[in-house]
Amino acid sequence: MRLDALFHNGRFTTLDPDRPTARALGVLGGRIAGVDDEVAGCTADTVVDLGGAPAVPGFNDAHHHLSLVGKGLRELDCSYESAPGLDALYRAVAERASALPPDAWVLGAGYDQNKIGAHPTAEALDRAAQGRPVWLVHTSHHMAVASTAAFERAGFTGRRDVPDVPGGHVVREADGRAEGLLQETAMHLVEQVLRPEPVDEWTANIAAGARAALEAGLTSVTEPGIGVTDGIGNGPADLDAYQRVRERGLLGVRMTVMPYITALHDCGLLEQGTTWYGLDLGLRTGFGDEWLRIGPAKMMADGSLIGRSAAMCCDYHDTPGNSGLLQYEREQIRRYIVEAHRCGWQVATHAIGDAALDVVLDAYEEAQRRHPRTDVRHRVEHAAVTSEAQVARIAELGLIPVPQGRFLSEIGDGLLSALGPDRSERAYRMRAFLDAGVVLPGSSDAPVVASHPLLSIHDMVNRRTASGAPIAPHEAVTAREALYAYTVGSAHAVHEEHRKGILRRGMLADFTVLSDDLLAVAPGRIGELTVGATVVGGRVAHDTGALTFS
Repeated sequence: MRLDALFHNGRFTTLDPDRPTARALGVLGGRIAGVDDEVAGCTADTVVDLGGAPAVPGFNDAHHHLSLVGKGLRELDCSYESAPGLDALYRAVAERASALPPDAWVLGAGYDQNKIGAHPTAEALDRAAQGRPVWLVHTSHHMAVASTAAFERAGFTGRRDVPDVPGGHVVREADGRAEGLLQETAMHLVEQVLRPEPVDEWTANIAAGARAALEAGLTSVTEPGIGVTDGIGNGPADLDAYQRVRERGLLGVRMTVMPYITALHDCGLLEQGTTWYGLDLGLRTGFGDEWLRIGPAKMMADGSLIGRSAAMCCDYHDTPGNSGLLQYEREQIRRYIVEAHRCGWQVATHAIGDAALDVVLDAYEEAQRRHPRTDVRHRVEHAAVTSEAQVARIAELGLIPVPQGRFLSEIGDGLLSALGPDRSERAYRMRAFLDAGVVLPGSSDAPVVASHPLLSIHDMVNRRTASGAPIAPHEAVTAREALYAYTVGSAHAVHEEHRKGILRRGMLADFTVLSDDLLAVAPGRIGELTVGATVVGGRVAHDTGALTFS
């Protein structure tokens, strides 16, 4: 048999229980033709020597805002590493503003008030940007700060008469004027003038995000939210932007995209007495191919922990009187979930706080009771604070929780402050889910934190904050379990485990070459590993020089 490619002299961890390791892997038509003796004696158009390097099934991020990662690469980096303090942040804004025309926006993202001491204010941004409109998005992407000029572009002169909005919060000065910080749905008051971005800019964002994903060793990504201007995404033509990137040969990474719930609508009569709730033409979860497909419908139930806006059953440890908020009324959340479920959608609901989680679990249970379906795999994005009863209920309902390992280090100290010592023992649980028989995916929520799977796997195993504090160490998983999550688990979360996640004959030829054996190095060294190459469909999509071609 003549192969398209033969990769040899590697140390493949296949995750196939029948053939757990391999030294060679053959590719034909983008899929694995076989390993070791299954391809012995085969010739190939391209022969690639891995030089003895280890390789694993391609990493798959189950919750990764790829387009926003690309967008962030061309905006001001407001992370603590780039601006370690409020004064440093204001200086960075001033420097960026000085290079722009007088009426241009200064756009940035990534600041964290837990690290720099406080949120920026409109007044200080006015001075730094010399009157230009400024829009700085918090690292959680659940809040942002606007300058006075930005408020005025949105129709609020002098930051006055800014309305309260359901599911959001406007931080105000003593005289009632907006101070600058807008939380949750209140962000749309200003953000509406920035979206949708032109399609050429959004395609550039996607292409840049795809390059970054491949460099991190990712071969598959699920983007949790596209298609609207008042939620997650850019606008109604988001899927067109993805198609354009693919047609230009710039996608590189396999994509599952989640339409935001408000993009779904009543499309008219489905059959006698019922209507179709979804996207036009009857598009729903599962439509597409192995490169670009529609995944679950995405919905936000609440906010973020480090922003103290996730809906909790009790007040935040460090902000008495505040227990967060729901982005929609309980009845609206129920209706969205039940209707989407009825019409064949898988649903992925962001629920960080334990109070929000109760609302979401009730809705999923009602949806299945009223409209029984098999193997739906509805998801709970983040599932950040869960009781024993909630873990058991998630397992009973057949749900997929999607926690983020990297949150434990990058924003873990802020999380500990928000939750306090007792509730933090129930934060971002992983061992509990596995012990309950739940399939655990791997994910980052990039650009909230770094997208690199190896860093996330490190944190899933070690569970320490940036300051070194342990965070629910009893919830740690093994390196093999974390690798399984970032491969098979993430594929399972979008009904694709039949074609990706394991290296065996007939599966997609997606794998990642590493600098060392992920399963053999000391747990504390996992984060030091690097990606040598990323192979998607048997094609080398990223290579740092780790491979030799002949």
